[in-house]
Amino acid sequence: MSQLNMTNQWDKAFPKSDQVEHSKVTFHNRYGIELAADLYLPKGAEGPLPAIAVSGPFGAVKEQSSGLYAQTMAEYGFLTLAFDPSFTGESGGSPRYVASPDINTEDFSAAVDFLSLHPMVDPDRIGIIGICGWGGMALNAAAMDTRIKATVSSTMYDMTRVTAKGYFDSEDTEQARYEKKQAMNAQRTEDYRNGTYALAGGVVDPLPQDAPQFVKDYYAYYKTERGYHPRSLNSNSGWNVTSSLSFLNMPILQYSHEIRSAVLVVHGEKAHSCYFSRDAFQKLTGDNKELLIIPGASHVDLYDRMDVIPFAKIKAFFDRYLS
Repeated sequence: MSQLNMTNQWDKAFPKSDQVEHSKVTFHNRYGIELAADLYLPKGAEGPLPAIAVSGPFGAVKEQSSGLYAQTMAEYGFLTLAFDPSFTGESGGSPRYVASPDINTEDFSAAVDFLSLHPMVDPDRIGIIGICGWGGMALNAAAMDTRIKATVSSTMYDMTRVTAKGYFDSEDTEQARYEKKQAMNAQRTEDYRNGTYALAGGVVDPLPQDAPQFVKDYYAYYKTERGYHPRSLNSNSGWNVTSSLSFLNMPILQYSHEIRSAVLVVHGEKAHSCYFSRDAFQKLTGDNKELLIIPGASHVDLYDRMDVIPFAKIKAFFDRYLS
């Protein structure tokens, strides 16, 4: 595994808390990829502590939303770990900016590996938080990793569904999928010829005047000082166009109905992708599953709006199931 080059300066999109201790750490997944993470520890805490691993949104880095969630939950008394997924941010993996439903699900379990052996962590009290596209990955991880005792999926995207069927399932036809695959595979040929990997997707820039409101919301977060970070794909060029191919025919959440551990699904009432969360919740079984819709909230409000993200309720959820 290669040595990671990580910055030690505070370069987050949110202010540093004086209630927690922060450090940079690394761990590896079972694909041999070294992952970079920020570890947040409540000041003065004595172990063993309940722990939470956090990642997302899709294409974002730990210096943005996931770090804010992790630092806030550390203020509530949890040891937390905000990590960059494989191929992203300060984490390893080549080529850069690739995504995989398999590898990204494994990233969560690798974080649980690390936390399970941390001297300040109680390995029987580990939870995870997945944000946006990583909300789906978190549920996917919970469906197969029995060490995960509680999962929060915040403003969830099912990236396999949106890739295969389009927004609001508007491209859910064989012909639409064929044309999408045809374009992606043509790009693969061109990439191999050029010896490079084309980038596509991400947040459009410049912003068209007739852009849908949810695109304007993404722009307002990733392309402005509010949530911009130079290592974030969404703040810059987007993600690898060829990476979407596996999302077309490897759907996640196939066994989400078998998750026995606790799940809290959080979404904004005005979020354009709320149907992902509602549909995912309907598949869950058991009386330890909860759906929380935040009135008036948009998708990106749950990225960083401290007055909107229901941290107190998230804390109560983890207190209950990681006790």
